[in-house]
Amino acid sequence: MSEEVDMSALQRIEHTGHALTDALAARDWEAIRELDRQCRACVDALATEKPEDEAEVRSKLEGLLAVYRQLLEVSRGERKAIVDEMSQLKHAHNAAKVYHLFR
Repeated sequence: MSEEVDMSALQRIEHTGHALTDALAARDWEAIRELDRQCRACVDALATEKPEDEAEVRSKLEGLLAVYRQLLEVSRGERKAIVDEMSQLKHAHNAAKVYHLFR
């Protein structure tokens, strides 16, 4: 953590973005939640710093945006899988009720 104190907001954004990508690959939703909080803090801190290279800032933020797009895509897929599973469970439950009615 002391290493992060010495980093600029831009470096922390890059570091946190990589960690977010790793957590996403592992589907570690708790880590993603914490890293999202850290990313927001880094972006807020970046807003108060005077950027030396605006092209680099743009590049890092676009990279972070790509990570968030991927995160949204994966979370939507996870949500759809849960909805599909719940729908199948409901259908099975209803089928079991009908079966017991005609038994």
